[in-house]
Amino acid sequence: MPKSRSSLLTRRGLIAAGGALGLVAALTACGGSDAKSEKGGADKAGASQGAWTFKDDLGKDISLKAKPKNIVAFTGTAAALYDYGIPVKGVFGPTTLPDGKPDVQAGSMDVSKVEVLGNVYDQFNVEKYAALQPDLLLTNTWDGTYWYVPEASKDKILKLAPAAAISVGGDVSLTKPLERMAELAKSLGADMNAKNVVDAKTRFEAASAKLRAATKANPGVKVLVGSGADQMFYVSTAKTSADLKYFEELGVEFVTPEKLDEGGFFESLSWENAGKYKADVIMLDNRSATLQPEALKAKPTWNELPAVKAGQVVPRVTEPIYSYDKAAKLVEDLATSIEKAKKLG
Repeated sequence: MPKSRSSLLTRRGLIAAGGALGLVAALTACGGSDAKSEKGGADKAGASQGAWTFKDDLGKDISLKAKPKNIVAFTGTAAALYDYGIPVKGVFGPTTLPDGKPDVQAGSMDVSKVEVLGNVYDQFNVEKYAALQPDLLLTNTWDGTYWYVPEASKDKILKLAPAAAISVGGDVSLTKPLERMAELAKSLGADMNAKNVVDAKTRFEAASAKLRAATKANPGVKVLVGSGADQMFYVSTAKTSADLKYFEELGVEFVTPEKLDEGGFFESLSWENAGKYKADVIMLDNRSATLQPEALKAKPTWNELPAVKAGQVVPRVTEPIYSYDKAAKLVEDLATSIEKAKKLG
């Protein structure tokens, strides 16, 4: 499960207090609300009289008088919609790096063409959000909350426009959020018969077959899912993330951490104990706020891990972009790693 930029120890992190000015006027101008429709669901989108309805994964029936134009989304959600040709006006979440280049979570999206409302966890400029006159806010959900919507300003944010969330955690496997994101994109006007869309799904299916074949051809390869921080090394369970659950279904054997955090997502190890679990391959959290292989060279125990010595460390896209285009590459890359992996004993 992806941890926030501000805290790898807790799920929601420390919530910064704060507010925004002029929200009363903004609320009057935007007039957004989560209205209940009698017949929600993606299959009802674009119903009579130009109405737009969608039932999200929190069970909310969202109904608008017309298809939303001013969409604001979590960066990863926006990146998935971009792959379907659906643009957004604003984003929140890791979008740009200090040098201005796109964060990995921005995918193929042109970050110069969106308003960035917050680039780190718990950062969300409510005034800028209101100024965009949003019709709809979109994000993911891991635990029934809106991912990257700060708890401290959540009520103000949710008053400005209806919000919808796609489930990517818990018992959900990768194919489900991919299907749901495609349904959402279709409801917003995506052409699901476009060649790039059809080709991406075909590629994903082929990649899945390749990974299944790889695990059968090279059985017993143990994969550890890790994330590096200055003081700690985190080992994730495969049971609570949609991508890892799917990989496991295809035959990938993951290290199972013994002592999970309160949320049940990972085990925290001091660097002195980083070698607690033996693994043939390490999938390392690729997010920009976590330590990458070059920085990890400063950790002596990291250098002693068998998978590190063998050069069997591969990136893990900890917060996937849920489009078939991006998911296909995830599966392809892991299949190649399993094919090539040597069992280290």
